[in-house]
Amino acid sequence: MTTFWSWYISLLTIFTLLALVWLIFATRKGESQGTTDQTMGHAFDGIEEYDNPLPKWWFMLFIGTLVFAAGYLVVYPGLGNWKGIFPGYADGWTQVAQWQREVDKAERQYQPIFARYSAMTIEDVAKDPQAVKMGGRLFATYCSICHGSDAKGALGFPNLTDTNWRWGGDAQTIKASILHGRIAAMPAWGEVLGDAGVKNVAAYVRRDLAGLKLPEGTVADLESGKALFATTCTACHGAEGKGTAVMGAPDLTHPSGWIYGSSLAQLQQTIRHGRNGQMPAQQEYLGQDKVHILAAYIYSLSHKEEALATQ
Repeated sequence: MTTFWSWYISLLTIFTLLALVWLIFATRKGESQGTTDQTMGHAFDGIEEYDNPLPKWWFMLFIGTLVFAAGYLVVYPGLGNWKGIFPGYADGWTQVAQWQREVDKAERQYQPIFARYSAMTIEDVAKDPQAVKMGGRLFATYCSICHGSDAKGALGFPNLTDTNWRWGGDAQTIKASILHGRIAAMPAWGEVLGDAGVKNVAAYVRRDLAGLKLPEGTVADLESGKALFATTCTACHGAEGKGTAVMGAPDLTHPSGWIYGSSLAQLQQTIRHGRNGQMPAQQEYLGQDKVHILAAYIYSLSHKEEALATQ
């Protein structure tokens, strides 16, 4: 800010405060002393207003706001280039600087703990009760909005407590998923297969691959569905429908891992219109150390037996 605008803002602010002080006392001086029966000469719905002065507490409240304003402008930046006298802020207090000070303080306090766990393998961290508790708090803050507070997922978001993993459930793969995120897409096959083809493939996947019964009255050509699956679906899901982890294609023989539902209607919807999902990368927000502990917590959810065996 230039010197001219700094002085302009400072003088305008100070003048405004002084004008308000004068206005309050000038108005107070012209008020009648004590209570009176004299009215202001107007009435609303039969109610008249007496010409009494403001209550003293109300007047003092106005004075208090002006004193607070003056004190604030001395301590904090507010008068042009004035930096304030708040201790420890050479460049002036700001909410950004305050936030950074708190972050730096937290890092000094917790960095030794994070460093200790970072030197351990994720599998070993998952067996440490304190680390698991820390990971649980991180999960509740950053992950529960999608995966649920119990980590059992929701429609479109996978269950992290079972063994159905799209990209792999080993410790390092879980950490990689959190660090870098995942993007998966199921292409829409409605125009390619046609309505009958969609119904046939969905029926084949549900009954022959997943082992689920078809709804009563379902009309579908399972042999045709099998043939269409072989020509259009095996590139991602494999010939046996067991999925491909490197592509994030789910195992179709385990319907408990289908995040968009396993009903025949939901399967048809998925095949006809496709699906698009994205797991956002957390490296920028959490950093390596926190992700390491978070990955250990998530790993522990599907490996509870290992954790219990060491306790």
